[in-house]
Amino acid sequence: MEENMDTQKNQAEKTVFTEWEAKQFLRRWHIPVVAESLAEDISAAVAAAEKIGFPVVLKGLGRTLLHKTEKGLVCMNLTGRTAVEQAAAGIAERAGSGLEGFLVAPQVAGKRELVAGVFTDKQYGRVIMFGLGGVFTEVLSDVSFRLLPLSRSDALHMIEDIRYVKILEAFRGEEAADKEALVDILVNLSAMVMENPDIREIDINPLIITPRGEPVAVDALIIKGARPKEESYLPPVEPGIVGSFFYPKSVAFVGASARLGKWGHTLLTNTLGGGFAGDVYLVNPRGGEIAGRPVYPSLTDIPGRVDMAVVTIPAQKVFDLIPEMAAKNISSMLLIASGFGETGEEGLRLEQALVEKAREAGIFIIGPNTMGICNPHVDFYCTGMHVRPAAGSVGAVAQSGNIGVQLLGFAELQGIGIRGFCGSGNEAMITMEDYLEAFEVDPLTETVMLYVESVKNGRRFYESARRVGRKKPVVLLKGGQTEAGSRAASSHTGAMASDTKVFNAVCRQAGIVKVEKPMDLLDLSAAFSALPLPDGNRVGIMTLGGGWGVVTSDLCEHYHLAVPELSAELIGAIDKILPPFWSRANPVDLVGENDPDIPLFVMEELMKWDGCDAVINLGIVGRRHMLSRMADSIRKADPETPASFMEMVLEKLDDFEEKYMKHLVSLMEKYKKPVLGVNILRGEKDRTVYSFEGARHKAVFFPTPEQAVRSLARMYEYRRFLQREEAEAM
Repeated sequence: MEENMDTQKNQAEKTVFTEWEAKQFLRRWHIPVVAESLAEDISAAVAAAEKIGFPVVLKGLGRTLLHKTEKGLVCMNLTGRTAVEQAAAGIAERAGSGLEGFLVAPQVAGKRELVAGVFTDKQYGRVIMFGLGGVFTEVLSDVSFRLLPLSRSDALHMIEDIRYVKILEAFRGEEAADKEALVDILVNLSAMVMENPDIREIDINPLIITPRGEPVAVDALIIKGARPKEESYLPPVEPGIVGSFFYPKSVAFVGASARLGKWGHTLLTNTLGGGFAGDVYLVNPRGGEIAGRPVYPSLTDIPGRVDMAVVTIPAQKVFDLIPEMAAKNISSMLLIASGFGETGEEGLRLEQALVEKAREAGIFIIGPNTMGICNPHVDFYCTGMHVRPAAGSVGAVAQSGNIGVQLLGFAELQGIGIRGFCGSGNEAMITMEDYLEAFEVDPLTETVMLYVESVKNGRRFYESARRVGRKKPVVLLKGGQTEAGSRAASSHTGAMASDTKVFNAVCRQAGIVKVEKPMDLLDLSAAFSALPLPDGNRVGIMTLGGGWGVVTSDLCEHYHLAVPELSAELIGAIDKILPPFWSRANPVDLVGENDPDIPLFVMEELMKWDGCDAVINLGIVGRRHMLSRMADSIRKADPETPASFMEMVLEKLDDFEEKYMKHLVSLMEKYKKPVLGVNILRGEKDRTVYSFEGARHKAVFFPTPEQAVRSLARMYEYRRFLQREEAEAM
């Protein structure tokens, strides 16, 4: 009953423009609309049609007459007086008392129909849409979105985002669509809505492209109404407060346990085993001793200063800690415990009550339901899994602790250095937006890696991410993008996933590098943290064998990277070192040559070539594993074969690969272009990232060509975002 009353109230608050009023309003904002006449009755409609000239379009007009085509209130290609009279009579009969008059317009020619509009999203505010219109709007769903306000750069980018963008080129005898005019329309729509905050919805469909390429609106809807009630959001948490969680000098484990497998044991042993140099205190009402350390009955019994409390006790008992923490002057709580908002309404009320009590006491909470936090730069590893990646420049936050610590484990294996990691849990007090703003000002963070299921404040998330993205890349994996995923996200963290298309648009507009798979997060984090950005999309390819070069070229085309032809000068230089039967093309096939100087020489020639912006090399690294297996087979087949010879060969290959990697790093330092490698074979101890002392960049080698190409494509995508932002700022 209450919901029905709200619906009726909302309807009463709406003001729906007639199509005539809507078009007049659009015209005042320099949006091209079809020239038409307003007629009060049938005879006036006939007179207007004769004045305009046949053929004409006749429409029924009325404030309540929405979806006119479906109701038979639009008649097209009327070629004479009688046709107009008959059409008007039919429209009047079908429209009934809702008819307020007629619109008469010339029949606009044009084979291409587009749509543009604005609506209000609960999370992100005003959103503008552009795409294929007319009957194709719902069938193909080829539309793109951006948040308002809209810049010209944003507008052009969203136009180029639609899948069938080629329809805007010259088409079946019609001129190419005027993209600048389309940009004007979108930017003017943005300005109109920003200056008229009571506009709730705009729909221009179709927006026809005439044979001369000019866009013109032939139908329009505008709805005004009271602004939606402002959402209440958690107050921002200052970056310095967020940063303090990563640098505790003393930690108290509340709920410390001697039992293997308990959270109070796992977090404690991981922290101590990781080499944390600060003071560690154990708290459990039972007292006693754990791991040779005294156990205090309460926080207030601890003799020394405590910076952070790591809490693993049951949810209901956490409230009792607040006065103890206040008395002990502890302002940071890492709340591992679950049983809060992720369990449903009752748990959410419990969570909100805890936050209110903590805020009154000046206490900040990470979590609840978090997997922990780590900062390798100070050997602080306080997570639910014993993973300890090396110190590096990738700041990571995950709303799923399991995904987060698994990514940390892979980062450790692949040599990807971590600036800091936090499982944000339910984000009852410190949200994804807070972490973004903390990483923004952190000088040690060069790349930001996020796993997101939902955001608390959509508009703040967008603005923070765009601001961070101008300084350092933000790589993001979104969970809950399908109906099943959304249900799982809700049951897991109490989150509700936003509309996927709008969220994807937010990412593109903010410069977020969005990936589809968890391992893509690591691939991109490796690439961004180790390599310079490419200035363009032209790729030089060097391969030990032809097949991989062909596959990589195909992948480049799929990911919109160019594989340009080699210059005559470059071919001449490589002719001097490769046999006469080499490909003389890009990819450069080294035809299996084993001379270690060849890849060093060819790589530098490609890097200094001004025809490419990046180089991918395949099969140069990893040959030692093949020879190692061959040596093992030889020893088994002929035990009398001297082992020293094969050991010498393997040692030389090891030396070559290290020399080769250092060579790549020095070339990147010199030419400011990224080099991405692919191993021919990978061993257990091989990593993705190889660091060398004193070098800004690092060598990167992926297991597959697709990982290398996809990573390079995303790096170029991010470079384009930076270029657009720079152009917009000028």
